[in-house]
Parts: sequence; C-alpha cells; structure tokens
Amino acid sequence: MAGPPDTAVRSTVAAIGARVRVRGFALAGARVLAAEQPDEVRDAWRSLPEEVGLVLLTPEAAQVLADDLGSERTWPLVAVMS
Repeated sequence: MAGPPDTAVRSTVAAIGARVRVRGFALAGARVLAAEQPDEVRDAWRSLPEEVGLVLLTPEAAQVLADDLGSERTWPLVAVMS
C-alpha cells in the first residue's frame, strides 16, 4: 500500500484483529478481517484492497504489524483500539 488511491475511488474502513474485538465493526459497514494468529494478521494486512483508507487494529494486531506501521507509511490511516 504505497499511497492514497485516486480521488475518484471511495475509501472504506477495515478492522483487523481477534474476531471477538472486530466483528461488531461489520455492523457499521467495515470490512472485518478476523485474525487470531500473527501470520493471519500479516496476511490480512497484505490483503487489504487499495480502496481501504482507514484500518482499525486491535492492540495485539498493531504489535504484530509494528514494523509495517513505520513513520514512512502514509496510507492507509491506522487507529489502534484501546
């Protein structure tokens, strides 16, 4: 995910992490990517489509992706649940 998509593309929201923590976001229209194990978290992150503009992560998922969430990355926006 190099940068924001063209402005003609609508941005969507995705949530990655333990099913029990992310499943409710589907009610708000988010793409839910349940991932219990570190490899599942990494696969979910890599599978995000270009139109995802905001990713909600559980703290555990954020820890797994710490190296991928460096300061050089600008897209998508990431929020970590508390």
